[in-house]
Amino acid sequence: METAGRAEKEKTSKRREEVLKIVKWSITGIGSAVVELGIFALLRFLFEHAFVSFNERPVYNSFLNFLGIKYLGYLIAYFTSACIGYALAFIINRIYSFKADGNLAVSATVNVVFTFINILFVTWLGTVLSNLSVERSWGFWGDMLIKVSVMTVPVIWAYPINRFVIHRKKKK
Repeated sequence: METAGRAEKEKTSKRREEVLKIVKWSITGIGSAVVELGIFALLRFLFEHAFVSFNERPVYNSFLNFLGIKYLGYLIAYFTSACIGYALAFIINRIYSFKADGNLAVSATVNVVFTFINILFVTWLGTVLSNLSVERSWGFWGDMLIKVSVMTVPVIWAYPINRFVIHRKKKK
């Protein structure tokens, strides 16, 4: 009887621990998303008001054109903010959310590959939606709404990959 009670307590404790990891990961994600959005907003503002030529300079690259990227200003703002947001999230998740002690080089490499794939997909999706915003003259706030929407899409696969692949703990 005691062992069944102990096993149940252990199971409940593991569930709480996992829920706490999800909460920490979510808080980290929200925090890094706020930073990412702030950088994106700042760069978009600068490209609209101070460095207008970047918004008018077309991108002549087959791969980037395939992704739907038409103008350099948007590409720089989007890609820079995404890279900084992902890097910040990696560092905080490793230390705070998952307390990972696995090989840092392996974790960082897997994270870079995952981030690269994620950024390609999100950049493509964001650019497709941004082009729609330009066609319909939604302006700055349209870009901001699109950025927030596109930032939420990777949440579907990001937690499982972060938890079980990137930020593993050493087996004892």
